[in-house]
Amino acid sequence: MDGNPARRFDPLAAVRTPAPGAFDLLLAGTVFQDIIFTGLPHAPQAGTEIWSEGMGSCPGGVANQAIAAARLGLRTGLAAVFGDDGYGDFNWKILAGQEYVDLSLSQRVAGWHSPVTVSLSVEKDRSMVTHGHPAPVTATQLIGCPPPALAAVAELGEELEPWALDARKAGTRLFGDVGWDHTGTWAPARLDNLQYFHAFMPNQREAMAFTGRDDPWSALYALADKVPVAVVTLGAQGSMAVDSETGEEEWVPSLPVSAYDPTGAGDCFGAAFIVGCLAGWPLGDRLRFANLCAALAVQEVGGSLAAPGWGDIADWWQRANARKERQSSQWLRRYCFLADIVRDLPPEAQRRATATIAHLSDA
Repeated sequence: MDGNPARRFDPLAAVRTPAPGAFDLLLAGTVFQDIIFTGLPHAPQAGTEIWSEGMGSCPGGVANQAIAAARLGLRTGLAAVFGDDGYGDFNWKILAGQEYVDLSLSQRVAGWHSPVTVSLSVEKDRSMVTHGHPAPVTATQLIGCPPPALAAVAELGEELEPWALDARKAGTRLFGDVGWDHTGTWAPARLDNLQYFHAFMPNQREAMAFTGRDDPWSALYALADKVPVAVVTLGAQGSMAVDSETGEEEWVPSLPVSAYDPTGAGDCFGAAFIVGCLAGWPLGDRLRFANLCAALAVQEVGGSLAAPGWGDIADWWQRANARKERQSSQWLRRYCFLADIVRDLPPEAQRRATATIAHLSDA
């Protein structure tokens, strides 16, 4: 955590309690080697070849959220297994050397090859092909006794991993993550485990499947009965949430942008929402900020490396203020809370790094 660049913007400076060696956010999971093709005219058909407008490679999986959080100034620790192959070398170098993610809880394993995902971006959506093998070391084995952390993201499973329960006992706020249940069972025991979480942030399909409701609003309220902060993302329709601790309920529309590559947008949203929670922002501002970060990410190619830094957010705010058309005024009102934040940004505040895939690819 000492490798962060000087004068890196700290969004939690006003609320942070000095705690040497502590993380703002602790993450555990699988790092994939993502190979992303964008601008495809259509999905591939058997026996044919198509060309994409752009492509790139970057760390994926849990690295999406780790990089998004680190670019927003959170002291981010990641517990993951890395192969000793070329993909593992590349992903470790990008995460630790370029993005300042702390990998002291991670481990290189000889003879285990890195999982690989090929992502095809077609018609504002994506399809993926993945190959990999189970990690030979669990997250609990990597982490051991969890280090102090303000927040951690944990998988909402039928049984929570011991490291997550130990972190919660130590005062870490757990934010729930969930993947699509291909078995279709959506075990009720998983919802019961929301009692251990501070927040849960599924998309609308996941929320409705989990709760058995046929619309996202009903699903949101069902989740709000089980977890203090319930969030449901709605894709192009924005996001909505209930914070039972503050009594706030909000729906916030998405920004009108042209989505070029949706890879990692949900992870970017989650990282930004966690920033707002830790900083103590009102619920509406948390959702607006998360929507903005996701919107900035989908306009660039590269999954994790498309996540915006505070410099990118300041640039967007300045562009929004420079436009004179009436339509931009509503966004200025909705995002006026950014004015005081970006005013304190140093000129060298982090932007998408010059070595991101957007600069190395054909895009």
